[in-house]
Amino acid sequence: MKKLPILLIAIVALAFASCAEKGGPNTLTKEEKAEGWILLFDGQTTDGWRNYAKETFPGGWIIDDGSLMCQGSGRGEAGAREGGDIIYDKKFSNFRLKMEWKISEGGNSGIFYLGQELPEFETIWRTAPEMQVLDNDKHPDSFLGKDGNRKAGSLYDLIPAKPQNAKPAGEWNTIEIICYKGTVVHKQNGETVLEYHLWTDEWNELVAESKFPSLNPTWADVASEGYIGVQDHGDDVWFRNIKILEL
Repeated sequence: MKKLPILLIAIVALAFASCAEKGGPNTLTKEEKAEGWILLFDGQTTDGWRNYAKETFPGGWIIDDGSLMCQGSGRGEAGAREGGDIIYDKKFSNFRLKMEWKISEGGNSGIFYLGQELPEFETIWRTAPEMQVLDNDKHPDSFLGKDGNRKAGSLYDLIPAKPQNAKPAGEWNTIEIICYKGTVVHKQNGETVLEYHLWTDEWNELVAESKFPSLNPTWADVASEGYIGVQDHGDDVWFRNIKILEL
């Protein structure tokens, strides 16, 4: 067997070093570690995660190729409770949250923050703002709601994501949610798509015109600290590279 030239070995070594420096899924880069980011999912275990309003991790979720995957029921929202929503078992207040998501064809899900566990509710969306996760091409929510406020990246049923830059079903999307003293920013695939401010008159008016008051009269009173969660909406969905920086 021929030996590799020294120059080629050096090039390969530099390439591996560059990949390690940039970091792959479910890792932190050198810069992120220095800034204080922490991983909420290691790509191999469900440590730190549990069912919403329960102490155990549900059977409807699995680890699939380094991702947290909800196994869809094939019945959409009607079958969503087989697995149930999951949350990370720590409350956060001011933070930057990053992750990647991928949705199945015609699928629907969501990312929640500042969520609360209340005995009268079995799902997190009744207590928390939601960044929508959606196949914009095939799911009906894409043309329901108002002005596209149920499309991917939107504050569900409240504020549309603009620009609407979600990738098609089966492709990974990157998001960041910034929450600081009531100011909330959604970023999707590298662009800021919306900003809003909790607990203001404008916020209360916005919520009053949505579907939420009929489902939970106190929905507008979002807590200043709460859980981060992802949704079982009955469709296959994947999440990975979940990390947070507390501010």
